[in-house]
Amino acid sequence: MPITLTKCPIAGLCEIQPKVFGDERGYFFESYSEKDFHDAGLTMSFVQDNQSLSKKGVLRGLHFQKNHPQGKLVRVIQGEVFDVALDIRTDSPTYGKWHAVLLDGKKQNQFYIPEGFAHGFLVLSETALFAYKCTDFYYPEDEGGILWNDRTIAVSWPRIDIPYILSKKDEEWPLFVPKAGT
Repeated sequence: MPITLTKCPIAGLCEIQPKVFGDERGYFFESYSEKDFHDAGLTMSFVQDNQSLSKKGVLRGLHFQKNHPQGKLVRVIQGEVFDVALDIRTDSPTYGKWHAVLLDGKKQNQFYIPEGFAHGFLVLSETALFAYKCTDFYYPEDEGGILWNDRTIAVSWPRIDIPYILSKKDEEWPLFVPKAGT
């Protein structure tokens, strides 16, 4: 199989390692093959591709869409990021839990985050070229977020040698709301 799928501790999340073919000229790999993904049990359909370039210390997130949730297949084309998925599925036994994957442009690993998760990442390299596929379109009026450093969820963001760089919006998202009785 051209991809290796590793299930993460939170149901629905998985890390994907494509088969990379390299020689003295460089490398080649299929970053997405519907057939290979379906054979691995990942039957989602993607409708939009996005790409961003960020410098070291940029922290984006934790983002989600309220009424049009997006599944995301994320990867780093160049650079390295600490990528986080936070379970916000209220009926999930892992609601409020997070999992992170170190995405590396040299390794070419990917992270699949299904609908029902908030997503964010921190750039660890000098720059990072980040690309992702989405299962639904982006609707600006539907955007939601959770404060990146909320103590209830306590994401263990890596320490780096410079302060984090956040957008004003990412500095002002509300705190996470735990389930009643927890």
